[in-house]
Amino acid sequence: MSQLIINLPPQKVWVRKEYLRDFHDGYGEFVEGVWVSVKSIPGRAFYFETYLPKYGAMYDKLPISAFLARPELPDPDLDLPNLQFWNCMDYGVRCLEKSFITSMDFEVRTRNFGTLKGAYKFTLDNFHPDLDTTNCNVSEIPDEHKSHNCIELDNGQFCLYPNNRTRIYDLSLTPETPLVPDFKVSTHIFQVEQGVRWGRLGDNTEYFWKTEEEIQQDYLNSMYPDIPDDFTQSLVRVACPNCGQYECDPRCINAE
Repeated sequence: MSQLIINLPPQKVWVRKEYLRDFHDGYGEFVEGVWVSVKSIPGRAFYFETYLPKYGAMYDKLPISAFLARPELPDPDLDLPNLQFWNCMDYGVRCLEKSFITSMDFEVRTRNFGTLKGAYKFTLDNFHPDLDTTNCNVSEIPDEHKSHNCIELDNGQFCLYPNNRTRIYDLSLTPETPLVPDFKVSTHIFQVEQGVRWGRLGDNTEYFWKTEEEIQQDYLNSMYPDIPDDFTQSLVRVACPNCGQYECDPRCINAE
């Protein structure tokens, strides 16, 4: 499942011509275009591919700082590190339009230009695409992963910002004075199978299967329907939370 390049929503943009001229000239000139695709290479900014109708041509590998929403110099004029906060995190990448937040008001906290307002366009998110190759990147480590929300800023530039540098306000749901987030970075991996001492099902072929404890509980409920469940549950043999056996292995810390 190799990635590197994906399609983008067809967003109309204006390209700073100095980027099309490799910075030799073209400053202050703008060329109309439409985004076509984006590339994700670890350790680099996202590379956008743009169709240029005036020339009947495509131009590739330009960063987000090359693009404007209208053909005029922005004020303030943010440089690339203020427009994309983190480099790409892997070759695997997906583009997602988060429909619930598309109509909400956005604020981004830039590195050097304070807080700027804007409108949401889409989100780019990295992942490790090939389990047969060594994962040398951090896109799937909880406390290192970042989303890249594409936002059209009010000054006419586009930016790619993570959730924790973004505030999002809904006209109906957000209070007039929202709380200041006091969150901590998530460092845990959550899963529901490894280490769970609940019973194993390898010798059970029933479609609507039950664990041994559930079978015992159902039997007691049928024999003593008038006795509360919390009492009959105390009569059910429960597997040891450490070794998973009903009668502990002698080596188990709960054997005694």
